[in-house]
Amino acid sequence: MAWYENAIFYHIYPLGLTGAPERNPYGEPVHRLPELIPWIEHIREMGGTGLYIGPLFESVSHGYDTTDYFKVDGRLGTNDDLRNFVIKCHEAGIRVILDGVFNHTGRDFFAFQDLLANREGSRYRDWYCNVNFWGNNEYNDGFSYENWGGYNQLAKLNLQNPEVRDYLLSAVRFWTEEFDIDGLRLDAADVLSFDFMRALRDEANGLKPEFWLMGEVIHGDYTRWVNENTLNSVTNYHLHKALYSAHNDHNYFEIAHTVKRQMDMGLGRNALLYSFVDNHDVERIASKLHNPAHFFPVHVLLYTLPGIPSIYYGSEFGIQGKKEKYSDASLRPALNLSALLKEDNSCYHLICALGRVYDHEQALWYGEYRELQLTTTQYAFARGDIVVTVTNGDGEAYFDVPGEGIYCGALSGREIHAEYGRLHFSIPGNTGEIWIPQGEYRKDYTPIAYQAESVPAAEEKNAEPVRATPGKPLEEMTVQELQGEVLSKLAANGPVTDRMRQDVAENVYRDSLLNWIRSFR
Repeated sequence: MAWYENAIFYHIYPLGLTGAPERNPYGEPVHRLPELIPWIEHIREMGGTGLYIGPLFESVSHGYDTTDYFKVDGRLGTNDDLRNFVIKCHEAGIRVILDGVFNHTGRDFFAFQDLLANREGSRYRDWYCNVNFWGNNEYNDGFSYENWGGYNQLAKLNLQNPEVRDYLLSAVRFWTEEFDIDGLRLDAADVLSFDFMRALRDEANGLKPEFWLMGEVIHGDYTRWVNENTLNSVTNYHLHKALYSAHNDHNYFEIAHTVKRQMDMGLGRNALLYSFVDNHDVERIASKLHNPAHFFPVHVLLYTLPGIPSIYYGSEFGIQGKKEKYSDASLRPALNLSALLKEDNSCYHLICALGRVYDHEQALWYGEYRELQLTTTQYAFARGDIVVTVTNGDGEAYFDVPGEGIYCGALSGREIHAEYGRLHFSIPGNTGEIWIPQGEYRKDYTPIAYQAESVPAAEEKNAEPVRATPGKPLEEMTVQELQGEVLSKLAANGPVTDRMRQDVAENVYRDSLLNWIRSFR
């Protein structure tokens, strides 16, 4: 078994967590990375065995507009700071995964600067895609070029150029040899060249045994990326969406359907995709859930459904974080770990308990998934000989599932007894449980007490949409104004349901909203 097949990941966005300035002054390094060392023990306390940290390399602003692939961002410190940090992670038994931003560079990257200076005469003109010296852009460069997501500060690299490919692979070798990293998360993998990913896979195989490649992929057939020739895993955005919306809508069929569809993709019985409920690009799970009590069953599912569970820094404490106009800063805050740990936080106790169970119960790593019971508010399934039950309803939920002998609840310490090959029992509303056969139950599992204020629905669910100034171009609208424009188009075609409003509210991607608006006749 490879190390990542039973890993629990913790995800840190370092520029945010350390409170680094939003723009890089390119001055003397400020040693913020060492401030993260106390978080290593915190990760271990929660059962974490892998750390995805990034972006880390010199960039203009948010880290994904890379300036130098061989230098730690000066706002975080130096290469030595990163080297020492990785050593301490390894000493604690934590593998380290960095961000690989290979689809595009920032405008301060040396090749782009040469292109600006020398135009047609630049030896790097073929490092970028579709450079057009008859065009222009908002920077008045006197030429245009392909970018990522409509943002010209992210100039798209030409990965078909052997020189570009060799340069990036040399950076990967440097990170592995100098910092002893254990893998990469590939930014924007859904638009990366498959030829490049195959070359990266070959390179990774020669660098380190079990070097893990995980790609950021939003939608699609994940087997296009996850196979022996390209990547080990991708971000499971399908499950991410299902986990919160199935609770908000009281519809567990959405999760069960998502799991079945992914198993039918041919990813293998465990579908070892990277599972998460929030990250640096989407709103915090505590902000997405209409009922705060659903934090409990959502995380039981995160740790027990097939996949590799991950926690985004701070969400183990149930912190809030919502998208803002043109900014993800609220999703990437600076946090004081000591202050957070001083509070008696039931969310944190739950995450630690789930980490202990996952660490000890091998059935949660590779046990066969079998659906046992499914309604809109109740969901039961097996992982090997373990039974998992969750409910999104406020009232007591009753289950009748197959079983033999005595089972013990890993979170409650409660015993249930099978009769005639069936288990008949109930669990409290808005909770979940992991039932382990008595002969396999560990006596050191400590029952947890979990409390969360239950509210019927988020107050913002039916809030009035934000309207743009009449005549304002779509390209200049905020995400909230684009959402309002979609709602107005929908209203012109008929009644707008709560579900339609929710679909619009959950779409925070400018390009997607623009395409949606333009699709109306």
